[in-house]
Amino acid sequence: MIVLKDLYDKFRECTGVSTDTRKITPGCLFVALKGDRFDGNRFAAQALDAGARYAVVDDAAIASQQPDRLLLVSDALTALQDLARHHRQTLTIPVIGLTGSNGKTTTKELIHAVLSKKYVTYATAGNLNNHIGVPLSVLAITMQHELAVIEMGANHQKEIGFLCTICQPSHGLITNIGKAHLEGFGGIAGVRIGKGELYDYLTHSGGTVFVNSRDQVLMAMYRERLKTLRSEDTFAESVLYSGEPIDLVQEAPVVIYRDATGQTITTHLPGYYNFENMLAARAIGQYFTVSDTGIDRAIADYNPTNNRSQVVRKGSNTVLLDAYNANPSSMAAAIRQFAVTPANRKLVILGDMYELGDESETEHAAIGKLVAEQNFDLVVLAGQDMKHALVHLPKAYYFPDKFSLHNWLMDNPQTNTHVLVKGSRGISLESVVQFL
Repeated sequence: MIVLKDLYDKFRECTGVSTDTRKITPGCLFVALKGDRFDGNRFAAQALDAGARYAVVDDAAIASQQPDRLLLVSDALTALQDLARHHRQTLTIPVIGLTGSNGKTTTKELIHAVLSKKYVTYATAGNLNNHIGVPLSVLAITMQHELAVIEMGANHQKEIGFLCTICQPSHGLITNIGKAHLEGFGGIAGVRIGKGELYDYLTHSGGTVFVNSRDQVLMAMYRERLKTLRSEDTFAESVLYSGEPIDLVQEAPVVIYRDATGQTITTHLPGYYNFENMLAARAIGQYFTVSDTGIDRAIADYNPTNNRSQVVRKGSNTVLLDAYNANPSSMAAAIRQFAVTPANRKLVILGDMYELGDESETEHAAIGKLVAEQNFDLVVLAGQDMKHALVHLPKAYYFPDKFSLHNWLMDNPQTNTHVLVKGSRGISLESVVQFL
């Protein structure tokens, strides 16, 4: 069985790490993970044939078939995580850890864009932000990188703390605290505890924390830790930012802001919530001495992808596609933002919000009440849980699944309409765009 030091030496011979035989690159290290319905050990030989240099396996019988290239460990997932920890300890660059209930990926991309104006910067690819994705992200950092931004996601307490032991952030940012993954966290108080584990890690490790001083919840969490810190456990530095002297000129259909020199910056992102994400990226850019001109250019040039705050033109319709994920906080923010967006005709298409547990009926009904308070021309709901919103929306069109919604859209074509599409990842509401 190979020890960690020797495994790391093998890793350094490789061009990268993969856990998917469909994504093998020449010379990579394949890690044979197991799941409920698959066993990566069965595909280790296939990975080698596809071009992997080595494969990490935890099945002795399989390892014995090619002991020089099939590297035996006691548990492949643990080996992946330990390998990432070891690699992190060889890096001397700043690593920014990022978490929060909403806006993590967009904020990460904005920070990456800003820092890349001055530094060779690595950032988490896509949303590889869990117990597998974070190790893969850390292992993708090379000696050529000067800064790294690692996104961390969680749906239970103690997950962020665990992920911090892998990526070992020197700096950290929590975007916000909202009603996401309430079932796993055990309510909003549990969300605060779980996300706050990043602050806890930074206090114990002497890291630097970035805090939006206008966010009362984040400031309360920050001050709670200041009151309980011992002399040997403290933040190395606290960067409190408020966004001043930046002025918000417009938040819909896209954010426009005015910088300290009076220059107007037009972005590709809609909504006040995205303005908050921009302010975070600005604060971090200024901390790392990126020029204000470089910061503003990076933010202005950033164009969202992957169904996150995307503005899509479909014929005469304009679609605000924000269907990558949804929770009560992000759903409410999107609805309020869409309500103030200038348009002659507005249609909202809303899908289920998942992982709310016992709060699901209440939270979906609350969204229905919020929608009813707006002046939308047409409301369409989809999913098993969204039926609870109907109590406040008796005139809304309701469909139990996205496929029946597709049929309705084909029978009822929309023209000259602004459309908001928002729902959790599991309902995949981005599929409706083709029918608009």
